[in-house]
Formats: sequence, C-alpha cells, structure tokens
Amino acid sequence: MYYILAVFKSRSETLFFANLLKSNGLIVNVVNTPKQAGQTCGISVKFMPNNLAEVRRLLASRSFQSFVGFYTVMLRNGQNDVSRI
Repeated sequence: MYYILAVFKSRSETLFFANLLKSNGLIVNVVNTPKQAGQTCGISVKFMPNNLAEVRRLLASRSFQSFVGFYTVMLRNGQNDVSRI
C-alpha cells in the first residue's frame, strides 16, 4: 500500500485543509502522523498519489503557515517506510 500525507504543525490547519480537499471532491482521511515525519501536531491528511497535483494546487490557493511537507508512506515488511517528497 502506498499513499501520501500532507503534514502540518497545526491541528486546526490540518483539519481545515482536509475539509478544503473534501469540498473539492477529493477522498481524504485524517490519520495519525508517523513518528518518522518529525515533530508535528500529530495528525496529517492522507490521500492517494494520483491526487498530488490537485492537492498541491489547493495548498497553494491558501496561506498555510504550518505546512511541513508531503511524505510518502509505503508498507514494507510490516513497517511503514516514510520519505519526504
């Protein structure tokens, strides 16, 4: 399984961004942020890789002060392999 996380330092911005994506017809989930993504608010927005261009467009349409970055997450050998994009 392979997906992407949008990681923020602010819980309110994370939830706002998730709602923005949903209101634009994207399927997203709010999930716990893996420890490998560093110091964050603890939750992130999960979405599928084929939506990355649209997610980036929507991210750029607003001023998000706490955005940390995008991370790929892949399950390998029963462990999450997390990498920054």
